[in-house]
Amino acid sequence: VESNTKDNGPNDVDASAVVVTATATTETLASSEKEDADEELCSVDSTSHLSRSKLLIAADGSARTIANAMEVYDEKRLANTNPLLRPFQSRPFRVKRYVEDNPRVYKSVPICLPSDWPCDLNYSARSTNSRITLEALPSDDKGNLCALLLMKPDDELAQANVEPQKLRKFFDEEFPQFGALIDDEEITRVATKQVSRLPSFRSVGPRLNMGDRTIVLGDAAHTVKPYYGLGANSAMEDVRILSDVIDQVSAMPESSGSSYKSVNIIPDAVKLFSKRRSGDAQALVTMSRNLDRPGKMFFVTFLAPLILDGMFHKLAPKLFGPNMFEMFAKDLSFQQIQRKKRLDRGMQLAAIGTVLACLGAATKVMVRQVARWTGQSQAVVSLAAILLAVTSKLLLDANKKKTEVA
Repeated sequence: VESNTKDNGPNDVDASAVVVTATATTETLASSEKEDADEELCSVDSTSHLSRSKLLIAADGSARTIANAMEVYDEKRLANTNPLLRPFQSRPFRVKRYVEDNPRVYKSVPICLPSDWPCDLNYSARSTNSRITLEALPSDDKGNLCALLLMKPDDELAQANVEPQKLRKFFDEEFPQFGALIDDEEITRVATKQVSRLPSFRSVGPRLNMGDRTIVLGDAAHTVKPYYGLGANSAMEDVRILSDVIDQVSAMPESSGSSYKSVNIIPDAVKLFSKRRSGDAQALVTMSRNLDRPGKMFFVTFLAPLILDGMFHKLAPKLFGPNMFEMFAKDLSFQQIQRKKRLDRGMQLAAIGTVLACLGAATKVMVRQVARWTGQSQAVVSLAAILLAVTSKLLLDANKKKTEVA
């Protein structure tokens, strides 16, 4: 991809066009990451095509073929720049590839709801020990759901040609409310088919453009896992924002200080789109990844913030925002949501720290006062208080067990 920015751009091509050289051969992306190195870019006849366009929109999804080419092109540009001038150059275009620490694969399962079930809801179920999750979303208004069985790649049911009886047994034990809605023929089809893989988290930056006439949007700019509907919705938001900036630039009068003729509309719109959306692309991927961490990190980055947001928003709704899912429904950019949540988290930690410090100071004063009254040392009083607390806890637990037995 060569997007000309000067009067005489690369290969002396008119600066009002972006030049795309597409070599259609079977090749793999050179990358330090194994999962990217195995990624097939294309598989067609070995031919080359040279195309020119006023605007190139890279919307090729998680394949990111054009974004990867832009990254390589910018690396070469920087490498060919005089070392003394490199500190003054713009930051190079990069594709940030996050380490996949919570891989998931899935098998799709069509489900038709009974007539007395709500058909406008998302259904979710989790098996014992969170082994497999079922996420089902409405595909129409007639009760048809598109359900996904999300599981780890090494799970027994994630393999091809699984015995249908095993999948049926799993549904009967873990998801009986849904298993009754799936006939044996569909169970056999799902059990024997190959799994599909969820995309890995990726983002591009620090800008979404290359030169004046190439931009990246959708999954090519911000790849997330399709858990919360953020992928398709954010892609459509990209399109809306691009349309808005084109309209905005087109409507600007020539007397505003620049000549907004038709030849300048695209370059100015491309830069304005990148300025407005590049921060959102990186914020979206960062927040989405925090909702998908494994093990203890899941509690730290997902459950704990969800609990804290619920508590503090209820106590002081004007000071603390709601949880992130409710924030997504508001008319806010992803970058604004990220900044608000970071501010909330800082204030929450400060409030918790203040309360703990006050409790510690009050406890210290009480221990000192009791020690003075009893004539004992503060260490003895502290130890007695701890023993009293432990004994009370044991007695309460024993009383609770007796109540449950009765």
